[in-house]
Amino acid sequence: MSKTTETYWNPLLSANSHCWKPIDGMEGMAEEVTLAIDEVTGDYTRLTRFKPGADTSSFGSKSHDYPEEIMIIEGQLYDTAFDRWLEVGDYASRPPGEVHGPFKTESGCVVLEMSYPSQSVARGNDT
Repeated sequence: MSKTTETYWNPLLSANSHCWKPIDGMEGMAEEVTLAIDEVTGDYTRLTRFKPGADTSSFGSKSHDYPEEIMIIEGQLYDTAFDRWLEVGDYASRPPGEVHGPFKTESGCVVLEMSYPSQSVARGNDT
């Protein structure tokens, strides 16, 4: 199977604001929209939007047992694990197990995320 497809649309337009869903436990701080997903493998592409003033310190840092890629599309995001402000255009390809976060933003931020649970080291896949 492959990821779902969608012909050209712009999730950043206010007309599409209904497509964004609050992230469980982070209501009022962050929301997301899934752009494409492979229902069989779990691989997905999504946008995460952190609202101005968001601070995920109470959630601590995190890591995944699968690779992911991220790119800052809008705004700025501070990654505590790397002691670094991420700016528009910053990109990272994270290997399984890489610790990142917690995050904070003063002005808000939109992050493009491509995640590959199908390549999970827990499934015995080498990445």
